[in-house]
This record gives sequence, structure tokens and C-alpha cells, in this order.
Amino acid sequence: MKHLPNILTLGNLFFGCMAIVLVLHAQPFEGELNGEPLWITGTEQMYYGSICIFIAALCDLFDGMTARWLGVFSPIGKDLDSLADVVSFGVAPSMIMSKFLWSAWMKDPHAMDISIWALSPAFLIACFGALRLARFNVMPATTSYFTGVPIPAVGVVCASFPLIAFYNPLNSSVFLYNPWVLLGIIALLCWLMVSKFKLFTLKFSSLSFAKNKAQYIWFALSVVGAPFLKTLIIPFSFLLYIALSIAFKPTDS
Repeated sequence: MKHLPNILTLGNLFFGCMAIVLVLHAQPFEGELNGEPLWITGTEQMYYGSICIFIAALCDLFDGMTARWLGVFSPIGKDLDSLADVVSFGVAPSMIMSKFLWSAWMKDPHAMDISIWALSPAFLIACFGALRLARFNVMPATTSYFTGVPIPAVGVVCASFPLIAFYNPLNSSVFLYNPWVLLGIIALLCWLMVSKFKLFTLKFSSLSFAKNKAQYIWFALSVVGAPFLKTLIIPFSFLLYIALSIAFKPTDS
């Protein structure tokens, strides 16, 4: 039983690796939007790559919960968790963003002249994610807030993009084929990971509404919005999380 947290962490890493394989094998195809050719990234392989990242996120959630439940902790487990996270929520999402950037640049009339280096900004997510994890590992522990956005949250947001492209809720996928929108998203996510923002956790010290207003409001609005926004609920919940953290400014409890 004492090895269960590490087994879950390895599950996180396994599904992160599978996500990378699936995304690399995704073959965008040419479609049409408003009479113009468009390279479609929302393919079946990308879809299942996203699902693997979501499963990795569940493993990441439960490995910590299991370790606390069993009362086990080791430096190896902490380091293993960080190594798994940088693959599943750094490298795999970077692969997704590079595929979207490729599809977006293919719309350019001079696409064949665009360098492969135009895709390189996608890998800043992995770089800043690794920096975020390294900083987190040496910071004093606190259970009431995060400093900077945790890398799993960024990974899940990136993993939502293939699902948005696949289902196209509210005709929103068009924005994912604009290279400048994608570069803006990458820059924002990288900055948020290493920012000094204090962001609330989803751990409840009590059921008091007064002490957990941000968590209750976030949960309620996310549940209410899900039927209308569908897969867009993931980036919406992420932005709502940032906004509520800024509004309520979590402190040490």
C-alpha cells in the first residue's frame, strides 16, 4: 500500500507519454472555413491525446490524496511527481500547441516559406512549467494558496483545445487557428505560471461559506455554465479561477 502514491505518479507519467505519442501521430487534414482552406487539428488522435492528459491529471490528483491518506512521504516521491508533471503538463501540452500553431500558419499564403522555428514558442510552456515546478519545490509549503498557476491547470487548459476544435462549441474553434491568438495564449499561460499571484486551492479547512467564498462561487458558476459552454467550460473555469483569486486574495489561514 505504501507504494500506491508512486504507482499513481507513474500512471501520470505513463499517460503523459501516451498523450505525446498520440499528438505526434495526429495528422491534420485540410477543410474549409468561410470558403477558404483550413487545416483542421481537431482529429481523433488529438482527441485521445487530450483524454490521456486528463487521466494524467486524475493520477496527479489522487497520488497526493493517497499519500496523505496513507501518511507516507518521501523526497523520491516529491521529485518523481515533478518529473511526471513536466512531461504530462509541460511537454505534452507543448506538443498540442505546436500542432495548432502549425495548422494556423498553414493558412498563410506564404506558408511554405515559414520556418519550423515558428512553432518553437509552443515549447515555452514546458520550459516555464519546469521553472514553476522547480520554484514550487523550494518554496515554503502552504495549504491555503498557490503562488503562480500550478502546471497541471495549464496542462488541462491546453488539453481542452483539441476538444474545442473537435466539437466546436459556439463556433469558437476559429480562434484556435489564428497564430497570434495562440501566441497570446502561450505568453499568458507562461507568465501566469511564474507570476506572484496568490491563487486559492480547492482544499477546504471547513465548510464555512465565509471562509471559502471563492471556491463555492467558482464551483457554482462552473456547474451552471457547463451545459451552455460545453468543452469551453474548461478555459472559462480557468479564467474564472484567476479572476476570483484576484478578487478574494487568499491569505495564510
